[in-house]
Amino acid sequence: MKSALLILLLAVGSAFAADPPDESALVTFKSGGLDLQGWFWKPAGKGPFPAIIYNHGSEKTPGWFPTLGQFWTSNGFIFFVPHRSGHGRSPGEYIVDLQDKFRAQETDTNKVQRYIISLHERFNADVAAAVNWLKTQPGVDTNRLVVSGISYGGIQTVLTAEKDLGVKAFVTFSPAAMSWRGNPLLRERLLEAVKHAKAPMFLLQAKNDYNLGPMELLGGELNRKGKPDRAKLYPVFGAADNPADGHGGFAVRGSEVWGKDVLKFLGEAMNAGAP
Repeated sequence: MKSALLILLLAVGSAFAADPPDESALVTFKSGGLDLQGWFWKPAGKGPFPAIIYNHGSEKTPGWFPTLGQFWTSNGFIFFVPHRSGHGRSPGEYIVDLQDKFRAQETDTNKVQRYIISLHERFNADVAAAVNWLKTQPGVDTNRLVVSGISYGGIQTVLTAEKDLGVKAFVTFSPAAMSWRGNPLLRERLLEAVKHAKAPMFLLQAKNDYNLGPMELLGGELNRKGKPDRAKLYPVFGAADNPADGHGGFAVRGSEVWGKDVLKFLGEAMNAGAP
């Protein structure tokens, strides 16, 4: 296991190869009693750099997101992908296994929905721990921290927005789109978090996502708040009949579509309230 101090400074353009990255970019951070791991990439230069924490989805082995890493480091951001408990290199119980186990023994739909929400809240402690770890790292501009994520990571991003962690902006892709129809209590919980967010938020979806409910409900609330908060529905990404393209594909491979909008939002959000 690599120490958090062993961070590879990678030049833009060569930082993200198709093969697994040099594990000197693998870092360790504590969350509760667990030593969790993640991938930490810096752009070329001296810094300090703005930094983005990217929350992966529900996949058990999320990896290091080379395409996104290239986008963010090429735009001068540190890119940090923490693996939450039970995912990837991190020890602990896997959230999907916990959900499946509870569903198998509980017939009360309301209790199942509440349990799933409680799991998201529990795993959100890992995201908060990642933010706090990031603040201690050399080269990080702690006044320009961003939290982003896709799907389950989009849920984590929205929940993190309620916490007073000093984060300047939140960028959430398709939060709960795959579970939107089946968990109205989760929809209510996310709307509450959007209303109480500590910093501006941008919600993005493509038209061929699994469900556009997040855009309608949460995006509607963000647009009511007004800029710098915002939400935007993008055209079909990839195959029109493939919701996986409009979901994870759009978030992970679609920076040519949404990149300029997100960077503009971050510029506005980080300057919000400045004299």
